[in-house]
Amino acid sequence: MPHTRWRASSRWRGRPSTLAILAGGLWLFGAGEAFLVDAGIGVSPWTVLAQGVGTRSGIGIGTATFLISVAVLLLWVPLRERPGLGTLSNAVIVALSLGVTVPLLPSPDAALGKLAFVLLGIGLIGVGSGLYLTTAMGPGPRDGLMTGLHRHTGLPVTPVRLAIEVSVLVVGWLLGGTVGIGTVLFALLVGPAVGYGLALVSRTRV
Repeated sequence: MPHTRWRASSRWRGRPSTLAILAGGLWLFGAGEAFLVDAGIGVSPWTVLAQGVGTRSGIGIGTATFLISVAVLLLWVPLRERPGLGTLSNAVIVALSLGVTVPLLPSPDAALGKLAFVLLGIGLIGVGSGLYLTTAMGPGPRDGLMTGLHRHTGLPVTPVRLAIEVSVLVVGWLLGGTVGIGTVLFALLVGPAVGYGLALVSRTRV
């Protein structure tokens, strides 16, 4: 993880610039997810689950995302994971950004427009991840679940993360979430996007 000037020395305290970067990064992350939603050709696995929960319960996708984050955080308790301000901010700001941005964006009709929305969304998620991760104020709820299961089971991170992502994807799809080419592109490109995002913000001076 790049060492940036805004990196916090505590998970619960940060300078104003650090907190602004944390909030801005998480907002970009949620906005990126919103672009995938409005593209209408498939979203990330956790947003598939949020869509499915929203479809079944009648609540908005932002609210569903927040409630899922809370449920995941409850799973941290037996795993003895340590949250931080970034963890709680992740649960709130990403859900808020997603819920606010989705109705503001147009829904493209042309296939090229849909593809552009997906690629732009993945790019925003990459930059947003690069910003909030380098504040070092605690992992997001889903990342903490992954590291906690890795630590308790002794299994490598890759199969643990894959099992989690596939599980929530299948459940979300069964509940009515949207799975499509956008989901495939997300799976293929989000890793490189986060890598480029980290590289980009590591050259930024604040």
